Amino acid sequence: MGRAHVSTDRTVAERYRLVEITHRETNCVRWYADDLRTGRPCLLTRIGLPRDAAGAHRAPARVLRAAQSAARLCPGRIAGVVDTVEESGFLWTVTAWIDGTPLDEVLAEEGAFDHVRAARVALELLDVLDAAHAGGVTHGELSPGQVFLREGGPAVVTGYGLAGAAPAPRLTAPSYASPEQARGEPAGRAADLWALGALLHTMLEGRPPFRDRGRPEATLKGVDRLPPRAPVRAGPLTQVVQGLLRKDPRERPAGQVVRGALTRVLREAAPGPRPHGPRTGTVRYAGRERGRRTTLLGTALAVVTVTVAVLAAARGLPGAGTGSADAPPPRVSAPAGLPDVPGDPSTPAPSPSPPDGAGGLPPGYRAHHAPEGFSVALPEGWERLDTSRGADRGYRVTFGADGDPRTLAVTYSERVGSDAVAVWRDDVEPRLERSGAGYERIGGIRATTYQGREAADLEWYAAAGGTRVRTFGRGFLLGGGRGFSLRWTTPAAAWEEPASREALRTFLRTFRPAVD
Repeated sequence: MGRAHVSTDRTVAERYRLVEITHRETNCVRWYADDLRTGRPCLLTRIGLPRDAAGAHRAPARVLRAAQSAARLCPGRIAGVVDTVEESGFLWTVTAWIDGTPLDEVLAEEGAFDHVRAARVALELLDVLDAAHAGGVTHGELSPGQVFLREGGPAVVTGYGLAGAAPAPRLTAPSYASPEQARGEPAGRAADLWALGALLHTMLEGRPPFRDRGRPEATLKGVDRLPPRAPVRAGPLTQVVQGLLRKDPRERPAGQVVRGALTRVLREAAPGPRPHGPRTGTVRYAGRERGRRTTLLGTALAVVTVTVAVLAAARGLPGAGTGSADAPPPRVSAPAGLPDVPGDPSTPAPSPSPPDGAGGLPPGYRAHHAPEGFSVALPEGWERLDTSRGADRGYRVTFGADGDPRTLAVTYSERVGSDAVAVWRDDVEPRLERSGAGYERIGGIRATTYQGREAADLEWYAAAGGTRVRTFGRGFLLGGGRGFSLRWTTPAAAWEEPASREALRTFLRTFRPAVD
């Protein structure tokens, strides 16, 4: 755990120059390294190979296939292995550099997390596990050293493909093994949920539910036979921690039950702090010093995945709604908090101001009050392009301008339910997948808060009119089944343009629903 600066010219496969040990666990050491062929930094993980020659020979290809398959199930959130090397009796796996910090290092430096921060991280991990499990892939080695927290986005998980690669029943961090793994049984979905519970326990309590006894065999014996440490700081998350750490895998709660418990903590805390920033609110994770230089590199693992700027009708929060023309006139309410701006975490959100306060708007923006019951600041020249309505008082209004390929869609519905994440996952996303527009999700569905309300974000790529586009969607709940969503769509190539980033910040800052 912790770092060991080294001075070495050692290379692996005559290509990867080892610079610094960044993580050490049982049977597993991770290095920061330079790829001499590409000139880019990377992460090398060394594990012991099976003792039999046949198993050792098969391990590199098997781990590479398994890790790459897992990465495709949740792009940008599961670290893809780009190379594997068998050398000197060890298996080396090569992962593109991740601009983040391992969870165990964050905990060592900052101490235990509060309930909101722990719930946010756990939800991000649950998104990854759900995506992988849906594809029939389990992790089996989840531990704090396999979770990277990033200032600029949700957590990234490494270590997929390692389970079963070595003779040990649990390769890394035996104190996070499930009881069935401790007995040498195969790791299934329930084992991953146990590990999630162990991580949640560690984030809240500052220590794992089982102590490391020095020898893996002794640690695994304790996991199997002894009760876990009782949580004392878990507060509203006590029941979910205890449920996930039940010895019998059949008694552990399902992922959806866990998701509901974590989401409730976020909803009741509204609005909460940024997920990964330190307690002072300052940024720590970008630009970390690595050996003889400081790197500020975006991860090559941010594999693009998907978007559809489809304005197809869909029931639910981020879908195209239905409604009537007799909606009440707008009544602007001040936000309870400012949203985090996706794609630009380093830029502080501006101070809140009403949409019609010209002094608070960027140059070239004007306040727009829609008769349906909301207001938002729009760029000059933008107007209503399309309106769709239905029988449930829901509607979708799309704004844009001639010659401008960007659009903002505002959707209102009275049938969204009580779980913002579930609306995207269970209602909208299946429709996008069936749309035939090449939908590809970017990362996971992220639970958040917006103007003091429960919210969730989804980003995706797709094709629209022959152009690859990218969409950011934020849905938030008003209560009583009502909810809004905002969808900001641009050509993918223009996503990072300053004008596009400013537009999204302005929409999120100035949007106001009429609240009954």
